[in-house]
Amino acid sequence: MKVIGAGKFKAQCLALLDHVARGHQTILVTKRGKPVAKVIPMVETKNGPREHLKGSVLKEKNIVGPISIPWKAAS
Repeated sequence: MKVIGAGKFKAQCLALLDHVARGHQTILVTKRGKPVAKVIPMVETKNGPREHLKGSVLKEKNIVGPISIPWKAAS
């Protein structure tokens, strides 16, 4: 992993992004020696970026009806 200061990253941002995309290498950006960001290459999926969300959303048919789990409301 390549480590680079925030000032140098700012000055060379576009070239560094191309470097990440071509070389599939991660860049760790630091500020005053402390890590603040990580630039990682995108992993292409055959179905696009929405594939990562698959199965993460629940569907509820009746959002205003009673629920089957008892709960205590604050008084």
